[in-house]
Amino acid sequence: MDAIFKALNDPARRALMDSLRRKDGQTLTELETQLDMSRFGVMKHLKVLEDAHLVIPKKVGRFKYHYLNPLPLQEVIDRWIDPFLKPQAQSLSALKTRLESQTMKPDFVMSTFIRCTQDALWDALTDPVQMAQWHFLCDTVDRSDDSYVYTLPDGNRMLTCKTLETDPKRRIVSTFEPHWDDAAKPSRTVFLIAQEAGHCRLTVEHYNLSFPVVPGEGVADGWERWAAGLKTFLETGQSRRFNEKGALA
Repeated sequence: MDAIFKALNDPARRALMDSLRRKDGQTLTELETQLDMSRFGVMKHLKVLEDAHLVIPKKVGRFKYHYLNPLPLQEVIDRWIDPFLKPQAQSLSALKTRLESQTMKPDFVMSTFIRCTQDALWDALTDPVQMAQWHFLCDTVDRSDDSYVYTLPDGNRMLTCKTLETDPKRRIVSTFEPHWDDAAKPSRTVFLIAQEAGHCRLTVEHYNLSFPVVPGEGVADGWERWAAGLKTFLETGQSRRFNEKGALA
């Protein structure tokens, strides 16, 4: 928590976060042109943001891209603000990162940590019965061979995900085939799991998106709500759906 407040206590670092909010996945060179300081100075500020898990670096070939991670800020809100605003505060924790080398630059990256075992997290991500309990919109998930079909309460299909690769309890690669928009093309997601002392690190990478990622909207907002339900389910055993109407039992 101290690292978060330290990171925010500088206008240059706040400017870097604002820049990544406007355009995620920028290189050091891109960020450097926006600040009146040396390249080394920008690197130092990025290191502070990375240490606070507010920025996630992703190295692809010779380039390193930087992604804004809003979940540590959600932890601050949940701890000191939400208890005064809501009867049931959302329980999102700051998520740590373990990124694997990829040949493509992801369009979206999110990282979190959850107080659970590696086995429990794996089961929550692969068991359709459990998935239907914590997903933020769908209360029905059906599995057929390697495919998962997510169905909304009104009976309409929301999403189909076909598992492409798995490294048990460590990595899942799957398709992401939306049904809510005919113009949205299939994309690809990667879940990375790592066990740490007393908790797990979970990283989500989303590739080949056919529409822009806007922080706080669309796919970015959906992944944050998705992570909120997963974390709450694993840490409390309770089913919460963090949809647009709030946390619903």
